[in-house]
Amino acid sequence: MKKLEICLSPELVHLYDFNNKNIVIVDIFRASSTMIVALANGVTSITPFKNLGECREMSKKGYIIAGERNGLTAEGFELGNSPLAFLEKKYATKKIAMTTTNGTVAIQLAKGKAKNILLGAFPNLKATADFLSAMSEDVIILCAGWKGKFNLEDSLYAGALTKELKGNFKIECDTAIALESLYDTHSKDIKGFLSQASHTKRLQNQNIEADIDFCLSLNIYDLVGILRENEFFGEKN
Repeated sequence: MKKLEICLSPELVHLYDFNNKNIVIVDIFRASSTMIVALANGVTSITPFKNLGECREMSKKGYIIAGERNGLTAEGFELGNSPLAFLEKKYATKKIAMTTTNGTVAIQLAKGKAKNILLGAFPNLKATADFLSAMSEDVIILCAGWKGKFNLEDSLYAGALTKELKGNFKIECDTAIALESLYDTHSKDIKGFLSQASHTKRLQNQNIEADIDFCLSLNIYDLVGILRENEFFGEKN
């Protein structure tokens, strides 16, 4: 039976074998959530970059550039990392180049090794679970964390996805068992539980509570975000 594991931080990637596995990149506040919203609202594709300079250069190729560091829009970028920016359909049919503090770093670590790389977010939780359940490969959920450290929001999502998948996967990973239990305990009040999270407080200090609320919306999109070559595309199940 195929297996599921959770990696709590990019700093722990060396402990896992990503080869020929489906990897789910999770950065709930906010990169993976923002990318899913963008793809669901008509963005053609999203190319992730670890480096600000490389991402900025993509504007010369006609890309809309989105850059964030420490929760703030990076200097010289049209967009930061807000899911709400993509709700107006203003960027429909556009190609986006994006770099963020944590999420795009995690993506780069999985590239070239995985069978598929998916974006994990609450707004398309069920669609992602359905996609993974239909595939034959093992799954690793990679939490982007915060600058290499564990965080609550990514871990809670990992627990939620584990709960969705456990009927189709063998779960012997202690982290997955623990995080499913964490999600079960707090699933009735996710926002209340995550109000304690350090990154929630960082974002609240920047007056973007609406972003937090939207990132915690459950199952409003029926598509997956999947990496093809170097770009993420939205695909219906």
